[in-house]
Amino acid sequence: TYSLQLFYSFFKTLVGQPVVVELKNDMLIQGTLVSVDQYLNIKLDGVRVEDERKYPHVASLKNSFIRGSVVRYVHIPATAVDTALLQDAARKESQQPK
Repeated sequence: TYSLQLFYSFFKTLVGQPVVVELKNDMLIQGTLVSVDQYLNIKLDGVRVEDERKYPHVASLKNSFIRGSVVRYVHIPATAVDTALLQDAARKESQQPK
């Protein structure tokens, strides 16, 4: 759908940016966005888990592939968002025939 394509295009502009991915199991993973695909699967480098005591098995990872269906939120730096561009894209989406 157009909404999914909008998010995919937006996330592609964030490649190289630091992000925090919040998973549906409440795990927070920090890293640099390497790539994202049309299913919103995410590849990160320089991975660090928020609570290493709770998730010791993840603490040793250097990079990660995260399936899009397990992602709850992606936290991004405010400076990485072009709000005018995003608002324009959202406006265009809302005008699409249903």
